[in-house]
Amino acid sequence: MPKVLVLCEYASLNGGERSLLTVLQQGLADRFRIQLACPSQGPLAETLVRSGIAHTPLDLHNPQGVRLPLADCRLRLRCLLDAVQPDLVHANSLAMSRLVGPVIAQRSLPGLGHLRDILRINRSVVDDLNRHTRLIAVSRATRQWYIDLGVDPQRLHVVFNGVDLNRFCPGPATGYLHRLANLPPGTMLIGAIGQIGMRKGWDVLLDAALEVVRRAPDVCFLIVGQRYSQKAEALEYERQLHARASQPELRNRVRFLGLREDIAALMHELTLLVHPARQEPLGRVLLEAAASGVPIIATNVGGTPEILTHPRSALLVPPDDKRTLAEAMLRLLAAPPLRQQLGQRARQQAETRFDARTAAMALADQYQMILDR
Repeated sequence: MPKVLVLCEYASLNGGERSLLTVLQQGLADRFRIQLACPSQGPLAETLVRSGIAHTPLDLHNPQGVRLPLADCRLRLRCLLDAVQPDLVHANSLAMSRLVGPVIAQRSLPGLGHLRDILRINRSVVDDLNRHTRLIAVSRATRQWYIDLGVDPQRLHVVFNGVDLNRFCPGPATGYLHRLANLPPGTMLIGAIGQIGMRKGWDVLLDAALEVVRRAPDVCFLIVGQRYSQKAEALEYERQLHARASQPELRNRVRFLGLREDIAALMHELTLLVHPARQEPLGRVLLEAAASGVPIIATNVGGTPEILTHPRSALLVPPDDKRTLAEAMLRLLAAPPLRQQLGQRARQQAETRFDARTAAMALADQYQMILDR
C-alpha cells in the first residue's frame, strides 16, 4: 500500500485541516498509508491523537509563532522525508506547497499541492508550486485565480471539499444557544462563523446589523470564531469590531462566542447563517450550513456560487454592500416558508455534490494518477 505523507504547517484546526480530517475518515486511509506531519502541540495534534491517525512532529515556527527562515524550513522538510520515505507528498496548503515544492523536485519525489486560499503570489512562489507533479484547487474560481497568476494549468485540477452529511444534517432546535446567551426563547438567531479577520467581512455584517435591529427587534447576532493573526492590523480590526458591537443599538444584540467545537449542533439553533466574506475559495462553513439545511445569505465571491445557487438555494449578495445584505436578512427573517425552502434546497445540493465520501474518492484518484505516472 503506497505511503502518503501529508504536510500541515499550522497547529490550528481550521477549514483546511478539518476538510483533510473529513476525507481521512471517509475511506482514504483504506487505499493508502497516510502519515501526517504537523506541529507537535496544538488542536490539530490533539485531534489526531484522539482519532488514532498516525502523525509525526513538524515544527516550522519558533516559540513566538514566527515561521523559521525559508532555508531552515526546507532543511527540516528534507530531514522529515529522509525519516518517512514516502511514495507521495501531499502539501495541505498554499504555503506548504510553496515550501516543499523545490525539496521534492530535487529528489524527483511525486508531490501534490493543495491550494485552499485565494491569495496574491509572486513569480518565485509560482515557480515553487509548479515543481509539484499535480496541484488541486478547491473550486473552479480558485483554479482560475492561480492560472491567471502563472501556475501551469496542465498541473492544476479541481477537487471540491466534502462535508460529513451524517454529522451535518437537518435537526430540531433545542434552545441551548438561547440559554447559553441568556436570550428570550423567541429571539431569532443570525449566525456568522469563521476566523476573525478582515477577509471575512465582519465589519460589513455589523454595519448591516444596525439596520436589521431597527426593523426586527427580536434578533441577535452570534459571531463564532477567533483571531489567529498577531499582526497589528488584525488586532486593531478585532478591537474595532468589539467597539462597533458596543454601540447602544447593538449592545446585547451581538455576541462573540469565540471558537466552538459544537458547530453541528449550533447549526440547528440558527434562524439563518450569514457569510459576508470579501473573498472565499470554497467556504467550509457554507458546506456545513447547507448540509444542515440552514437558510444562507452569502456574498457572491470566489467559489461560493459553485456551492449555492441564487436565489434557488441561498441569497447571494455583493461584497461590501451593507444595505443589500441588510435587506436580504430582513427578507428572510420575515418569510419562514422561504427560509424552509432555501434550507431544503441547500441540503439537496450538499447531498448531490459535496458528500465527504465523494471528496475522499476524488482525492484518492488524484493520488493514484500521480503514482501511476
